[in-house]
Amino acid sequence: MSNNDRNIVLQAEGLCKSFSVVGEKLKVLEEIDLKLKKSSSLSIRGDSGCGKTTLLNLLARLEPADSGLLHWGAKIINAQDKPCSKEANWRAKYIGVVYQSYYLIPELTVLENVMMSVRLSKLSLTNYKERALQLLEEMGVGNKCQQIPTKLSGGERQRVAIARALVNNPVVILADEPTGNLDERTGGEVMDLLLNTCSKEGTSLILVTHNPNYARATEQSSFLKDGRLIYE
Repeated sequence: MSNNDRNIVLQAEGLCKSFSVVGEKLKVLEEIDLKLKKSSSLSIRGDSGCGKTTLLNLLARLEPADSGLLHWGAKIINAQDKPCSKEANWRAKYIGVVYQSYYLIPELTVLENVMMSVRLSKLSLTNYKERALQLLEEMGVGNKCQQIPTKLSGGERQRVAIARALVNNPVVILADEPTGNLDERTGGEVMDLLLNTCSKEGTSLILVTHNPNYARATEQSSFLKDGRLIYE
């Protein structure tokens, strides 16, 4: 499977990953193939511990695979190579990540947390501050920009985290159970914001979720079972 289609923004070929557990090799992912088109969305469901977060980590190059290839647009990466700092700069501009646990820096204000993505990408702080403020406004937390994260509710923290993931205009967003720590009503509101904002900005989305309703809201859905990705 080769990436000669400019419409494909993220592609995985034959991704495999295993871990050593009590001296034995435990296969988590086996020959994962995945294609994500520009401005499209894909959901991934699966039982707890089946490897969904591991798959996102491989796609984002936060950890190496045992084997396989990745395509970030035209950039081809050997997935088994250890992630490097040069790659991290590229990732910060190409991929945004939304985590279940927010991972906001408690000592920084809401605006400073969002701008941290800009700093890591070595982009212009002056040019992106306006976008950061605009995203926070769209997320419904524009009036919280000088607050610190501990003063926010869970839903507000996740809205900030989504703004942080989007601020660099990434091509792809990887969202790992972004509503997992939220109640049903707040989770629904946050999910609507994530889906609608990605759609409006033309950002491709891979969404890991347990919720079948959220999974049906994406253009394509899949299920991770026995280390393999099954498209529904």
